[in-house]
Formats: sequence, C-alpha cells, structure tokens
Amino acid sequence: MNNGLHFVAGLPRAGSTLLAALLRQNPHFHAAMSSPVASLVQGLARLMSQENEGAVFIDDDQRARILTAAVAAYYCDIHPHQCVFDTNRLWPTRLSLLARLYPDARIIACVRNPAWVLDSIESLTQRNPLEPSGLFKFDPGGTVYSRADGLMSASGMIGFALAAVREAVFGAHRDRIMLVRYDTLAAEPLATLSAIHSFIGQPMFAYDPDHVEQDYDALMFDARLGAPGLHSVGSRVGLRPRPTILPPDLFERQAALAFWDKGELPDGVRIV
Repeated sequence: MNNGLHFVAGLPRAGSTLLAALLRQNPHFHAAMSSPVASLVQGLARLMSQENEGAVFIDDDQRARILTAAVAAYYCDIHPHQCVFDTNRLWPTRLSLLARLYPDARIIACVRNPAWVLDSIESLTQRNPLEPSGLFKFDPGGTVYSRADGLMSASGMIGFALAAVREAVFGAHRDRIMLVRYDTLAAEPLATLSAIHSFIGQPMFAYDPDHVEQDYDALMFDARLGAPGLHSVGSRVGLRPRPTILPPDLFERQAALAFWDKGELPDGVRIV
C-alpha cells in the first residue's frame, strides 16, 4: 500500500469502533469497522497451501505477491493520499505474516477488562429482548452463564480475541503491537491518539472528540446481525461509569483475565 497500511484488532466492545470514528476525522486516514480482508487473506493462504495439489507450482514469493495483491485490490478505490487502518480480530494471529508482507505496518489492539466486555455485550442483549441476536446464533434461550461460556470459549467472540492479543504480545514481533486500553481512549482521547500517531510515525492531527460521527453502514450491519447498538458510538467521547449487571462470581472470574494490568507485559510492548 503506497500510503501506509496498519491494522486494528483487539477485544470486542473495547473501543475499536470509537477509534476508527476518531481516525476518520483525519482526511489522510481511512478507518472503518471490521473488514473481510483478513478472511480473504486466510482463504487465499489455505488455497495456496499443500492442501491444494497445485501448490507445487507456487513459491513463497508468489504467495506473498498474491496476498498483497488481494489487499491492494480491496482498497483500490480508497483515495491515494489515505493511509489505511484495516480492522479485524484475526490480525494478531498473523503477525509473522504481516511482518513479512508489510514491514512498516503496526497493530493497534484495543483492550478492555474482559468482565466489562462481557457486561457490555450482556447489557446489549438485555436491551433488545424482542430480537434474538446473531451473537448467540439467534437462540433466544440460555442464561448469562451459558452466554458467557460461549463468548469466552477458545473460539468465542471474546475468548478468541483475548487469546489472539496474548499470542501477539508474547510473540517474536511484539514490538509491532500497541495496546490501547478502552478506559484510556475514552478518558484521554487526544493523548491516546498522540501516542498512536507516534507509534506509526505520523504527525498528530487536530482531532475533535466532542464531535464524533457515527458510521451508518455499521448500524445497518448491527441491525442485520440482530444486535442493534453493537457498533454505535456517542457523539462525544467520555467515560460513563455504571454498575455491572453481571453476577459477582462471573464478573470476578472474567476480571482476572486482564493480563495487561498485572505487570505481565514483556519488554517492547507499548500500552496506553
């Protein structure tokens, strides 16, 4: 990508949509909700693996060119002066690949205490009692505990994202990732954006956290998923404290998983 390519990942309900909304204020940046690019890359990588007998005719240099061509094709309509931030929770699991394909690329991983992520999703579910959600395969049954088990499982919406971030943080390319706490982004948006700009080597922009615009394509996506509000952002950035609606035992169990707040981060990992 001629004008820069970076990646946004992390936990759901942890600020990636808000971060994208802020970054879009900068005319030199393109940022949006999760894109299908990571899935396209995954699919192409599998098709070019030894699972396909034709892979004998494809070497690593060709694989690299094909994968970067797919990404470039997806973003070919983006104005040439824009730096792209592609969002997907898969990216931290492919950090070695990204280091090979895009040596200058960085990952911004939005994190939030998993207990509050789970609380946020449960709050969303309870606000929409008449419409079963695609987050739970449109099953209207279950309890907060069974929903939590599904979300926190190894392949679940939260569990997978948490494991992916942990993999990248402790991996060989951890210098390419920055963790952005949801609370920091919400409470100190300009300082957080300044740190991100420094991390990716871009000059700071005059952002306005008091006038944030909603991505209406994201709202349409939420409605189709049966999860209205999943990607909604307020017009003004700020922390809005409230009590949790989770049972205390469930909240405490998930809160213990916030490894970035326990002094466990290795050298080289940036966090704000």
